[in-house]
Amino acid sequence: MLAEFIQFISALAVGFAVTYTLTPPTSRFMKRHGRVGVDVHKLDKPNIPEMCGLSIVAGVTASALTVIMFKPEYLVEAAAFIASTLTVAAVGVLDDIVVLGPRLKPALTALGAAPILMLSVYNSHPVLPFIGGTRLTIIYPILIPIALAVTSNAVNMLDVYNGSMTGTCSVAASAIIISMVLAGRWAPASLAAGLLGGLIAFHIFNRYPAKVFAGDVGSLYVGASLGVATILGRVEVAAVVAMMPHIMNAFYGLAAMGGLYERREATSRPVRVLEDGRLEATEDPRAPVTLARMILAGTPMKEYQVTREMIILSIVSGILAIITQMLIMWR
Repeated sequence: MLAEFIQFISALAVGFAVTYTLTPPTSRFMKRHGRVGVDVHKLDKPNIPEMCGLSIVAGVTASALTVIMFKPEYLVEAAAFIASTLTVAAVGVLDDIVVLGPRLKPALTALGAAPILMLSVYNSHPVLPFIGGTRLTIIYPILIPIALAVTSNAVNMLDVYNGSMTGTCSVAASAIIISMVLAGRWAPASLAAGLLGGLIAFHIFNRYPAKVFAGDVGSLYVGASLGVATILGRVEVAAVVAMMPHIMNAFYGLAAMGGLYERREATSRPVRVLEDGRLEATEDPRAPVTLARMILAGTPMKEYQVTREMIILSIVSGILAIITQMLIMWR
């Protein structure tokens, strides 16, 4: 137990340290080369360095290598984690540079499932609350690419406000980690701990007012990391509950727009900035229905308040996820 705990803390520390160290130089590099994005939810519309989520990629990958050092027998699973998440990160880089379409991006992110399937590092017998073990020998491998496409793109769709992605995903990752630890699966929990460390470090720079943006490379990578860690840790049901705010946000947007869409292509934004800097939900029926738009339906708020509400929803979902995992184990 002590060795596993040291492995866990080391992975968390490496993920944090590498991400925290690399974010400032990555930010300067992106700004120097014109990779900036407009912070549309500010009155002065500042230009913020984009694609800084590459530091998260580096931090989590370094953390995964640390897990291999501590637990060499987990090499195949950790290698699958690294290969799968880096595949999705490459898709994110491509999307940041050339802007992939709303149908091509999910299809490409699904390719991140290839290493998992090729190395057979999954268990096709998930356990459900009140039901127990299931046999999904044929269906489960088919669901893996779909799951990675959903988690990566759902996180990407919520990365629109300062600190929203890093804050909500830190909570989701924490709930997933606790669920794994409850089940005694320390190795995948350590992989997720590296992600948590990277998210916490990046949140320091991405929180309101943001100094850096993760870009699609960051948000897609984080979503894929959550998905792969969930598969390796066999806490699928708990993860779905933990990521409910992300899933709801994506579902409502897709339902309102009548299918897959790219947020850059939306003809009307779901929220607008008032003269006092607060955000207000738009009444334009053409605008996508998002979690933020629902939060702002009652009254205008500052951007950091919207993010705070999202994090609170994530905390509630995280608690329910842990309870769900306990129910699974109790049975």
